[in-house]
Amino acid sequence: MSYGGFRRNDNFGPKPVETGKDYDVQITEISRKGDGIARIQGFVIFVKNGKVGQNAKIRVVQVGNRFATAEIVNGGPSTTSSSPASTSTPESTSEQVTS
Repeated sequence: MSYGGFRRNDNFGPKPVETGKDYDVQITEISRKGDGIARIQGFVIFVKNGKVGQNAKIRVVQVGNRFATAEIVNGGPSTTSSSPASTSTPESTSEQVTS
């Protein structure tokens, strides 16, 4: 029995995303809270720190009945490059001191 009429996507069939998996998306909008919004097969995904026009590799943190939340994964095809740990390698340091 339906109690309100317009229930559309509550537990009917599988969701197009899964918790813990990575996806390549494009951020198309910004939410009221400032998160990026991407869609996979029409399913809304809120991406923390996402910016409009950004192509990003995301990891889904939580999947609900109507939307999912995700974070941007470092090292993906995103437009941000925030990996300072990869700039210094042990080969480039001069720790070989002879006395």
